[in-house]
Amino acid sequence: MIPQEIIRQKRNGAELPSGDVDAFVAALAAGNLSEGQIGAFAMAVWFKGMSRTETVALTLAMARSGDMLSWQGIDRPVADKHSTGGVGDNVSLMLAPIAAACGLAVPMISGRGLGHTGGTLDKLESIPGYTINPDAALFRKVVKEAGCAIIGPTGALAPADGRLYAVRDVTATVDSIPLITASILSKKLAAGLETLVLDVKTGNGAFMADPEQAIVLAHSLVEVANGAGVKTSALITDMNQPLADSAGNAVEVRNCLDFLAGRKSGTRLETVVLAFAAEMLVRSGLAASLIEAEGRAQAALSSGRAADVFARMVHMLGGPADLLERPDAYLRRAPVERAVPASRGGWLAACDARDVGVSVIDLGGGRRHPADRIDHSVGFTGLLPLGTRVNAGDPVALVHAADEASAERAVAALAANYRIADEKPALPPVIAGRI
Repeated sequence: MIPQEIIRQKRNGAELPSGDVDAFVAALAAGNLSEGQIGAFAMAVWFKGMSRTETVALTLAMARSGDMLSWQGIDRPVADKHSTGGVGDNVSLMLAPIAAACGLAVPMISGRGLGHTGGTLDKLESIPGYTINPDAALFRKVVKEAGCAIIGPTGALAPADGRLYAVRDVTATVDSIPLITASILSKKLAAGLETLVLDVKTGNGAFMADPEQAIVLAHSLVEVANGAGVKTSALITDMNQPLADSAGNAVEVRNCLDFLAGRKSGTRLETVVLAFAAEMLVRSGLAASLIEAEGRAQAALSSGRAADVFARMVHMLGGPADLLERPDAYLRRAPVERAVPASRGGWLAACDARDVGVSVIDLGGGRRHPADRIDHSVGFTGLLPLGTRVNAGDPVALVHAADEASAERAVAALAANYRIADEKPALPPVIAGRI
């Protein structure tokens, strides 16, 4: 294999044979390519794209570049969900135990915050003792006995993707749909999934803000995943406002506990969680229709079975056994709390969800640099959904901050972020489409 020949062919717009893709990825994983060669390949793909066949080949090659998990001995369908990232998006925390309570095995490998979006692992690390990097034996034990385990990635899964992504990050080639597709799916394929559902977000708080581009990405992900042998579907969901009424880390874990206790019914968050649970059950063959599947998911939630699964998972991974009963004993609260007042009366008509996520980072709840430590206690709660009628001075959110100065900045930023109109706005549905 001569790397520069493969790069030249792709630069000239040729469709690469699967064997050349395999050879290039093998050299990438083995450390036999220079950063210049990796960057040139990524840029060639950025400009010339890849066919579905090429993207499937790239995805499979990267998945096979490291360990491939096997779930033999697990007598349940193995399923997972992936989100392209948003603000106040703690769906995974509730979805995994609901799906497990309905009969699925959910080995969910999640990530940290990226840019303005929150990370599932950062949220879980606000729980004292929770182990996000268990060994393989414990991971399997928790999935088998609790039904689900939400953990962090291991370098042994799809290592070729890690090296390629590091170069893409510094060569302006992150936003290539074939490369995004292969990056997301290679880790999911390596995790040994049978079915996968995808949450592709669009709106001002999403990485794919343009709805048309979000649809293109969703089609790519679904077609490539199915082409690689994983039964996959996707929902396009709205991210023009925070999904939950909380944004942060410990505050979103509290939101999860409230949700599992039935205190978030009728919300946009509930709509999304139940829709994804239904997709997982139908795709896995445990329900004949989405209506039946959503009913089963609702029953798992209302009966308390999903809460029991979550509690068992947390305890088996090192967290407290009584987190659900005594959250205040374990989830740290920020010392300063300040209400964000509405600037005038009217209807909450618009906000910039991305700026809400940036404000969480400014409070210390996210990272400016990879090595930054996170303050898990800070963030926002009580975020009112768009379409809510308010009077001047009514609280539209509550800021949780480490000190007065950062609280004042957050109050000012969030108050300015909300646009208030005289008439009730027409808002997009939280689920915009299904692929």
